[in-house]
Amino acid sequence: MIMNEDEVQSKRRQNEENATERRAGLLGLLYLDTREFEQTIPLIRHVLTKEEMHKNFMIPLQVGEGSTPYQFMVTSQTPRHIIEEMQKRYEDEGMRIEFYLISNSAYQVFMLRHDPPQEVHYDDIEIASEGDSETIQQVSQTLNSVATDKVFDYLLDQADRLGASDIHIENLRHAIRIRMRVDGILHPVAEINRDRYRIFMGELSSRANVSTASMRPQSGHMQKDITRDGATHLLNIRVEMVPTMYGQDAVLRLFNFDESLLNLDLLGITAEERAEIDEVISHPRGLLLMVGPTGSGKSTTLYSIINALNTTERKIITLEDPIEYGLTGISQIPIATGQGGSFAEGLRSVLRLDPDVVMVGEIRDPDTARTAIQASITGHLVLSSFHANSSSAAFSRMIDMIGINPVFSSSVRLVIAQRLLRKLDDNKEAYKPDVQTVKYIKDILDNLELTDYNLDDITLWKPKPSHEHPFGYNGRTAIMEQLIVDEPIQKFIRGEVMPDTNAIEKTAREGGMLTLQQKGIIAALRGDTTIEEVARVI
Repeated sequence: MIMNEDEVQSKRRQNEENATERRAGLLGLLYLDTREFEQTIPLIRHVLTKEEMHKNFMIPLQVGEGSTPYQFMVTSQTPRHIIEEMQKRYEDEGMRIEFYLISNSAYQVFMLRHDPPQEVHYDDIEIASEGDSETIQQVSQTLNSVATDKVFDYLLDQADRLGASDIHIENLRHAIRIRMRVDGILHPVAEINRDRYRIFMGELSSRANVSTASMRPQSGHMQKDITRDGATHLLNIRVEMVPTMYGQDAVLRLFNFDESLLNLDLLGITAEERAEIDEVISHPRGLLLMVGPTGSGKSTTLYSIINALNTTERKIITLEDPIEYGLTGISQIPIATGQGGSFAEGLRSVLRLDPDVVMVGEIRDPDTARTAIQASITGHLVLSSFHANSSSAAFSRMIDMIGINPVFSSSVRLVIAQRLLRKLDDNKEAYKPDVQTVKYIKDILDNLELTDYNLDDITLWKPKPSHEHPFGYNGRTAIMEQLIVDEPIQKFIRGEVMPDTNAIEKTAREGGMLTLQQKGIIAALRGDTTIEEVARVI
């Protein structure tokens, strides 16, 4: 018979109580089994100090009065001379005294009630501004002081509080550098002692199931419940490790899983953009591609679209490497591409399950591309991501990958290129741009009808740093370049017109598409971000 953990602990406690009872007989003391009342009996607090209880392994049980004796609980570690001295002193003062031998476990339970451990509160991590070595030094001291078993929990909790997307743990010659990516920018946080390397790596290997001795790159995964302001959410952490000259470097990618946040209405897109997406995904078949570099929010947008489609009437299957968010009511299949798995093979398998909607984590090779295209014209709505700089460039890249494919022209319905821009804090500062900046804005927005903005009197905004937001930014917002595949665009895909990226973009703009750069400039005019941020990201 296999016992569970509670049964094992109960058996151990019973064995300890049996041994204590036998020892009481040898020592000439009364034995007391406290299990029935040790958590509920009122504590006697003013007979012995906490220091005396710790030093002498002794706890008061009853205060004497009249014929009622004083009673004390002692353990086998209580010095014999202390018992004898107390017995003599109380009897000399005309008071009765009794001693009961209790187990060490019982003593620990009572002491946790008398002297509970104080909860240690460490200072919050602050992101240092450029050249602010003092803040980095303060955070370094805090991290070096955090208890061994708490250091990773503290680091993850602080990264989540700051809204960091990544934690970078990097081995330098004389220290370990901790950096966090907040709002897309990597910030130094601390440099901690090299002697904490084993603590960090040991804890990381245990939680993420990776090896500290491996000489090859590794991937792992772990989860942590974060409680803040009375609410709890799940933090998914993807771990990537690689051996370097001074040890294993690690990057922890954080995914704050809150299914309610995967909502198209929360992405900050316009009503026109939402209408275009809704129109495409309302059809039972077709291909929708999300393009952009790593960290541009493609996965969040795809998951939000999946959530919008998630009804009891639809069968939705995803193929992911790895699964970043667990969604209720959806069949999610992990594809271990690093271990020989492939999206194409997985996609062919799931099509036999009669899905209505399939999401392929990423199109990386011609086989996956052709399979996704085939699936999208045989009664399935297929969503996927693809690496390209713009929606127009996506067609050129896809054609380079699979060649001129007439089926592709009839399958692809919408291509969305996306970027994330840092949002200005409400505490921002207005200014009038110089002549060159005004000319640049007018050139980018040439021929657009912008009724909300006067390009002859442009106002821009710049960040105003505060203690809470030292760089003047607070969060990020998505901008999207949505290319609807109509007949003029299909001609490029079918090879009737040379599929040149610039020509495709020109044709799409003539059809009403706004480019990423135009969307970014409009966001700057609206006061959501800065013109410098637009230039940095796009």
